[in-house]
Amino acid sequence: MEVLKVASKSNPNAVAGALANTIREKGGAELQAIGAGALNQALKAVIIARGYVAPSGIDLICIPAFTDIEINGEERTAIKLIIQAR
Repeated sequence: MEVLKVASKSNPNAVAGALANTIREKGGAELQAIGAGALNQALKAVIIARGYVAPSGIDLICIPAFTDIEINGEERTAIKLIIQAR
């Protein structure tokens, strides 16, 4: 599954476009966010992407989960949003 990393400064429209394309091509994607600002942008992107793919008859489901990732040799807890087409 393709992983899209989202930061608090990410443009939700750009992330939504990438997410919609990944959903169309592969049927699913994973968004990773660390922090409240990044999670906010990621969730906005999911909402926008849902509007992009809905005319094609695709509905999105979102499964939230925690994941541990390593950044600069330091272990951090991130939130991952698993997005699947239904």
